[in-house]
Amino acid sequence: MSRRNKIYEGKAKVLFEGPEPGTIIQYFKDDATAFNAQKKGTLAGKGVVNNHISEYIFKSLADIGIPTHFIERTSMREQLVKAVEIIPVEVIVRNIAAGSLSSRLGIEEGTLLPNPLIEFCFKSDELGDPLIAEEHILTFGWATPEELEDITHYALRVNDFMSGLFAGIGIKLVDFKLEFGRLYEGEDEMTVLADEISPDGCRLWDMKTGEKLDKDRFRRDLGGEMEAYKEVARRLGILPNADITEFADHQNKGK
Repeated sequence: MSRRNKIYEGKAKVLFEGPEPGTIIQYFKDDATAFNAQKKGTLAGKGVVNNHISEYIFKSLADIGIPTHFIERTSMREQLVKAVEIIPVEVIVRNIAAGSLSSRLGIEEGTLLPNPLIEFCFKSDELGDPLIAEEHILTFGWATPEELEDITHYALRVNDFMSGLFAGIGIKLVDFKLEFGRLYEGEDEMTVLADEISPDGCRLWDMKTGEKLDKDRFRRDLGGEMEAYKEVARRLGILPNADITEFADHQNKGK
């Protein structure tokens, strides 16, 4: 990692300059955080699993016409992506009441919502990613009306696709977080899906047992985090034959 120019390091990933102009390398870390990084830990192999799951989902979304920044997975922990200007708005799509929605509004966790609910948060670790309305986004120029329309349209299409994808492997898609960016190609500008989609940013419940297969296992001290993440990858048919932690240890020793 030290041989390359680091652009940014976040809670779950490190970004490096890519091999070509307009490209970036995303390196997936094993660090785990919750409650705006007030709780921290390490889950051996998490970065490897999330890299593979995110690759699978982004490629599948591209196949149905969702524009993304993803180019290709280049190693067990790394992806090559297009450089984008991140729109400072996190998009949360909810199908079932859970987490902060339940605590804020007193809705029992597990309550099926009558239709998908989209919420927006201002992307700011310092402020704790506060909940905002569409009017905030437009008033402060965080996104244009056209971008907001694209974001909402893509978020609902992603939800439709992922709900079916996970239902097919016995998993309920409770809610998930998305980020979008502006991709500049010559004089053209377009809104594209960015960041990652993995159990770090999704709530995934087993349809039969209700078992949590996502980062809530870390948030709530349930244990078995990596077993849950690997189970999601296994059901998607993308778990490598060898043990994930062996890959993680091998890659870490090589850094």
